[in-house]
Order: sequence, then C-alpha cells, then structure tokens
Amino acid sequence: MIWAITAAAAVAISISIDALAASFAYGCKKIKIPMISLVIISLICTATIGLSFLFGSVLVHHIPEWVAVALSFSILFTIGIVKLFDSITKSIIRKYTQLNKEIKLSVLNFKLVMNIYADPEAADVDISKSISPKEAAVLAASLSLDGLAVGLGAAIIGTNGWLLVLFTLLTGFAALLLGCWLGNKAADKLSFNISWLGGVILIGLAFLQLV
Repeated sequence: MIWAITAAAAVAISISIDALAASFAYGCKKIKIPMISLVIISLICTATIGLSFLFGSVLVHHIPEWVAVALSFSILFTIGIVKLFDSITKSIIRKYTQLNKEIKLSVLNFKLVMNIYADPEAADVDISKSISPKEAAVLAASLSLDGLAVGLGAAIIGTNGWLLVLFTLLTGFAALLLGCWLGNKAADKLSFNISWLGGVILIGLAFLQLV
C-alpha cells in the first residue's frame, strides 16, 4: 500500500512540475489563467494520464513479466532523460516549430501543440494577456504529451490507478495555482526551469523496477 501511494504521488508530481513551470512563466509575464481555464487544463491532463494508464493496465495482462519490466523501465527512463535535458529538447523542438500568425488555434494542430510544449508562453496566441478556455485546451494537450507515456509506464509498474488520477488532479491544479502566484511575485527575468526535477523522479522510478 505504501508503495502504491508513493509511486502514484511521485508520478503525479513529476507530471505536475511542467504545469508549475508554465504557470510561473505566465505569472512573470502577467498573463492570467482564469479559473475555468485552470479547471480545463487540470481535467484534460488528468484524463490523458488516466486513459493511458487504462491502456497500460490492459496491455500488462497480455505480455510476459520480463517484457513488462523492460518496457516500464524504457518508458520511464526515456521520458526522464528527455525531461532532465529539458532546455535542450525544447530548443530543438522550438527550432522546427516556430509559431506564426497563420497557424490556426486547434487542439488537433500538432505543430501548435509542439510549439507550446517547447514554449508554453506561446499558448496566449491572441496576445490578450489571458489564457482563454480554447487556448487552455491546447496548452493542456502540450502538457499532456509526457503523460501519455508516463501513464502507460505507471500502469505497468503496478501503480494504483485511482490514486494516480486523484493525485494528478490535485497536484496539477495546485501546481498551476502555485506557479501563477509565484510568477506574480517574481521579477520578469527570474529563471524557473525545474523540469529536470521531474526527469530525476521518473529515472528513479525506472531504476526501482530493476530492484
């Protein structure tokens, strides 16, 4: 039971760190995230990791145990490394997905989602200094990219699904609120790139599977 709670909390926190960093950047730039947008982001991110966890739960019953261990390690370790070198990864993505005025605001617009993943501030497409519900949905899609893989890995390592969904919802919403508050209190030039911390957590969970 202790392992289930710890694993669910660790996964939820690792996913929520990106939301904290993004909302901090908005706070620094005085970009507001209304309550309805906060709720939309939290629900979409939670639903994404919940669905990927469900898929993983089905998959784990159809593969040998050693394959499950290898798969969970590979997923968590790979995402962990990507997040550990977050600034490098996002600079590469940003280079090939420069946002321009011709891009339509759509959750299904993969280029826009990837651009916002690399530069969260780009979510304010209309430069209104406020994240609308539609912009929030696109932002949530970009924040959920890691969750698709992490949810699958979490299911394979035996994380409690209900706890994972609950913790993801709570920590995600709290991270958004905290990030906005800290951003409003901080200077515009203050750096707050802590995505590497989520990478450390995921890498740690990956190696725990080999113990």
